[in-house]
Amino acid sequence: MSKKTIVVCDHIHQDGLDILANDSEIEFINAADEPKDKLLAEFIPLADVAITRSSTDVDDAFLAQAKKVTAVVRAGVGVDNVDIPGSSKQGIVVMNVPTANTIAAVELTMTHMLSCVRTFPYAHNNLKLDRVWRRQDWYGTELKDKKLGIIGFGNIGSRVGKRAKAFEMDIVAYDPYIDPSKATDLDIGYTKNFEDILACDIITIHTPKNSETIGMIGKDEIAKMKDGVILINCARGGLYDEDALLEGLTSGKIAMAGIDVFNKEPATDHPLLDLDNVTVTPHLGANTKESQKNIAIQAAENAIAAAKGIAYPNALNLPIKENELPDFVRPYLELIQKIGHLSAQITKSAVKSIKVSAAGPVAEHLESMGTFATVGVLTESLGDQINYVNAEFVADERDIEITKEVKPNNSGFTNKVGVKLTTAAGTISIAGTVFDDTEQRIIEIDDYILDVDPKGTMIFFRNTDTPGVIGDVGRIMAENGLNISDFRLGRDSKKQALAVVRVDGQVKKELLEQLASLEACISVAHATL
Repeated sequence: MSKKTIVVCDHIHQDGLDILANDSEIEFINAADEPKDKLLAEFIPLADVAITRSSTDVDDAFLAQAKKVTAVVRAGVGVDNVDIPGSSKQGIVVMNVPTANTIAAVELTMTHMLSCVRTFPYAHNNLKLDRVWRRQDWYGTELKDKKLGIIGFGNIGSRVGKRAKAFEMDIVAYDPYIDPSKATDLDIGYTKNFEDILACDIITIHTPKNSETIGMIGKDEIAKMKDGVILINCARGGLYDEDALLEGLTSGKIAMAGIDVFNKEPATDHPLLDLDNVTVTPHLGANTKESQKNIAIQAAENAIAAAKGIAYPNALNLPIKENELPDFVRPYLELIQKIGHLSAQITKSAVKSIKVSAAGPVAEHLESMGTFATVGVLTESLGDQINYVNAEFVADERDIEITKEVKPNNSGFTNKVGVKLTTAAGTISIAGTVFDDTEQRIIEIDDYILDVDPKGTMIFFRNTDTPGVIGDVGRIMAENGLNISDFRLGRDSKKQALAVVRVDGQVKKELLEQLASLEACISVAHATL
């Protein structure tokens, strides 16, 4: 049997290269020092598997040359430079290495926290660069007894919490997608009220970057914080609104900020760099020798497993091959994942169980439906940590029950798929179908019959079915400068109604609060697909 070829496109630790070089069943090409045009033209066409980092984009140009490639391993966590849908259509599995840099990111967070409370970099520069000995200029504060707010309590956030406990800090965690016991078992406070986080002395964020978390700390949130608050971001650029952050630091509302990541990188001309109450690093979250070694080893081992067809660890997609999947099934898989994601966004709470159902010929693919639905549900809380390979294992680890049911086909539709999601906040059921082979539609939400195109930013407004409600909703939208692009209404037998309102623009907390204050309102939520 001919050897499989693995091409390393970017620099990785030598230990990873050694693993590749020492496997007698693998042909290994290290093209990290080759110009990108030569890499694409001469080496990618030879590859069965490619290992990349941030320097090589897996884009149209890459994919056009990747005729033999069956898998791409991103040696790191972020996959912003990888066209995952394009890779899927070409049958290429995309994998990352999501946990190898966990400790590095945790310790960098603590480094920024300590640097901020003691203004360490500025005291260092004052002595070493300016040769000035002025101890009286560098009075800091202590972490002990300070209240630390942790946004996102996953692999990194929870470990930050453990280390902060050693500093005798008072800690509160905010993460609506975990069981509160994950925090309370560590003797760490848990809150579902985001205002509790805004009242902390120090706030650090550790969430995925998605539609819900981008800019989640903005001008309004900063205004509610304590004067002299300290903010830390070693997660993803853009989680803090950078204009609001700059304004808060300039005014003194924010005493210090520790920033490792920026919305656009490299950020060598960023105005935050001009301030003397910011500690900054150039995206060093994974930059430890141990982390780089672990990343390279895991990337090499994953690439070898993929090349040999043994496994696809941490796969972020599932390749769609025309000859292996009936044409009519693909849009249902996409739809069921959207329904799962939508359900999780509406409920925004710790998931207890996921029930996936199908009726009609599509029910023959119920196992795949279950996987796609689970990925959709858990993506809301786990981001790129969840994938089609590990979805049900992760669900099991979190004690999330997954059931699948084939239903009798008495709906009047050729096929129908649905998700019933049970969370700590309650239960929601959403079902959908596909018209004309490709037109996806949500046709049921709980007991409401609707016809909703699952895309864009949507507001879900449930109310008592009384006159004038639609007018009130429209008025509030207009007052907040939001254009309504679509409005769908369903009614039930209990004299209640559900409006699904698609809008152009960003849904802000104040808008939801205004809608919730209407006398007829039962509940209001929003989601983006």
